[in-house]
Amino acid sequence: MTNTRRGVLLGLAAYASFSFSDAFIKLLEGQLPTFQLMFMGAALSLLALPVVKQPGERWRYLVQPRHRGIYLLRMLAGAINNLGAIVAFTHLPMAEAFALIFLMPIFVTLLSVLVLGEHVGWRRWSAVIAGFIGVLVVLRPGFRELNIGHLGGIVCGLAGACNVVLMRKVGDGEHRLTLFGTTIIGNLLMAGVLMWPELQAPTMTQWSYAAGFGLLSVLGVILLMYATLATAVNHVAPTQYTQMLWAVWLGWWWFDDQVDAMTWLGIVIILAAGLFTVLREERVTGWWHKMRMLLP
Repeated sequence: MTNTRRGVLLGLAAYASFSFSDAFIKLLEGQLPTFQLMFMGAALSLLALPVVKQPGERWRYLVQPRHRGIYLLRMLAGAINNLGAIVAFTHLPMAEAFALIFLMPIFVTLLSVLVLGEHVGWRRWSAVIAGFIGVLVVLRPGFRELNIGHLGGIVCGLAGACNVVLMRKVGDGEHRLTLFGTTIIGNLLMAGVLMWPELQAPTMTQWSYAAGFGLLSVLGVILLMYATLATAVNHVAPTQYTQMLWAVWLGWWWFDDQVDAMTWLGIVIILAAGLFTVLREERVTGWWHKMRMLLP
C-alpha cells in the first residue's frame, strides 16, 4: 500500500471516529449540562498528549508558550469552538450541524484578509459568497424556526477559523505540544469554572456516552496525526467532508433526523463552497501545511 493511500485511509478513519464522537453528544440529548460535558471531553483529550508529544519536547511547553498573546487567544477560540459544537449537535440534526460547522474554510478566507492581509482572488470570493448563500438557504430566517443550535454551529465554524488563522500567524514558531495542548487547556479552564452551578452526578449511561464522546475524539486525533505523517496534508484534508456522509447515515439510523429539501440544497451549496475553498486555499496559500498541530 502506498503512503498516500495509507494516509487517505487513516484520514477517512479519523473523520469517521470524529463523527461517531459527535453522535454521542446527540445521544445525550442535553441530559448533561453543556459545560460539564465539555470538561469531561477535554479531560479525556489529555490521553492524546503522550502520542502527540515529539521527542525532545518538555511537558512544561503545555503552559510555557513562546507567543503568550496568541496562546491566550487560541485557548479562548478552542473553548468556544468546542462549546459551539456541543450546542449544535445537541439541538440540530447531524447533517445540518455539520453544514454550519463546515463554514470554517469560508471564515478562514475572510479572516486571512482581515488579520493576515492576504490577497484573495475572485474564485475564493465567489466561494465565500456561495457559502453564505447556502447558509441563508439552510436557515431561511423568517420562514422556519431557528434555535440556539444554529448559532452554535456558526460560532463553532468561526472559532475554528480563528484558531487556524492564529496558528498560521505563529507559523513554525511554536512547539507541537503547545499548539495541540492549548485548546485542551482552554476547554478545561472555561468549562471547569462554568460547570459548577449546574454540576450533577452522571448516570452510568451518561458516563458511557460522555466517554464515547471523549475517547472517540482522542482516537480521531491520533489517527489524523498518523495520516498526516503518512502523506501530504492536502491529501488528507478533503477526507473531512466524508463526515457529512456519516452524519446522514447516523442521523437516519440513530436519530430519525428529518431534513427538508431546501435544507439539503443549502447543505450541498455550503459543502461545495467549503471544499472548493479548502482546495483553493491549499493551492494558493498552503494553509493546511501551515497548520503544524499534527505535523512532524
